[in-house]
Amino acid sequence: MDQQQSNKNWRTKLHEIIYEADTPAGKLFDVILLIAILASILLVMLESIKSFDEKYHNFLDISEWVITILFSIEYIVRIISVKKPMKYILSFYGIIDLLSTIPKYISLFLGGTQALIALRALRLLRVFRILKLARYLGASNQLASAIKASKAKIAVFLFAVLIAAVIFGTIMYMVEGEENGFTNIPKSVYWCIVTLTTVGFGDIAPQTPVGQFIATIIMVLGYGIIAVPTGIVSAEYTKASGDSKHKISDEEHEHMKDLQLNTQCCVNCLEETHRDGAEFCFKCGCKLRHD
Repeated sequence: MDQQQSNKNWRTKLHEIIYEADTPAGKLFDVILLIAILASILLVMLESIKSFDEKYHNFLDISEWVITILFSIEYIVRIISVKKPMKYILSFYGIIDLLSTIPKYISLFLGGTQALIALRALRLLRVFRILKLARYLGASNQLASAIKASKAKIAVFLFAVLIAAVIFGTIMYMVEGEENGFTNIPKSVYWCIVTLTTVGFGDIAPQTPVGQFIATIIMVLGYGIIAVPTGIVSAEYTKASGDSKHKISDEEHEHMKDLQLNTQCCVNCLEETHRDGAEFCFKCGCKLRHD
């Protein structure tokens, strides 16, 4: 009985350190984890520089193996510290953790997979737990809803822009001709799209006065094109924000605004958005803290 209680306390303590950031040990663990992720991404970037890799290849390789092994241990510990391992393995963070760990092992058998280690950048999403930004995810959901509601209008707008690019591109092909770099209509359309988006690579440029005049019109239109989708999404966002406020009373709105979320993570279902002072998980009813 004492042995079972000891094992339970050990797993619970490990769970609090790894999955939560409210305790000093948990916060230290997450900060070290983020530093390791950043270091790993930096190593991959440095390895892509041939001159640097030729000089420090062994150091980069050993460092990456050390980080990969540490991440592998962390992944295993995350699995054994929860009651339902498959819940973590199949979760968003679980899949990201796995995908960010295996590329180094795959590189032993297949070449060219080393760059996939850059997937570890996705693990930086854990900074939301450390900085307790979960309460602001509601605003991001509103933005996602606004973009979704605007997709039909944006699709029509993009189609109109594509038609305009084809028309202007064809005109520029006829005005400038092959001698000025507009060798065919697809290449002229490419130039028009680059100019409309105000990127302006400079690989093709009109030389005739008429072509330069048309290019000026296209450049001015480009600024308007940037503003239109922004206005569409902004209007939908304002509408969504207004609708959400009307659905709740002023008292409920103040309560939601004052609600403090913590990083307590349920050992059973891995739910995280619990209220401060909560003793039980609101989703499955499992006790959050085991003294």
